[in-house]
Amino acid sequence: MIKNELVMELEELVPPGRRSKVVNEAIMKELMALKRQRLTERLLAIKQKSPSLSTDEIVAVLKEDRRKR
Repeated sequence: MIKNELVMELEELVPPGRRSKVVNEAIMKELMALKRQRLTERLLAIKQKSPSLSTDEIVAVLKEDRRKR
């Protein structure tokens, strides 16, 4: 359910014929924000389980990987 205050504000600010588009875009933006938040949480969880590497160690691994190709 959409709160009456939001409906009234939508009707006041957005002309008829554009309201559906505005609502759909707002929902899409919010869903994308939620997806980004979930992915960030997953990445942070993976990071906590992974060993920390120094910059030198990362560079060495990358060089070794590139050399193998």
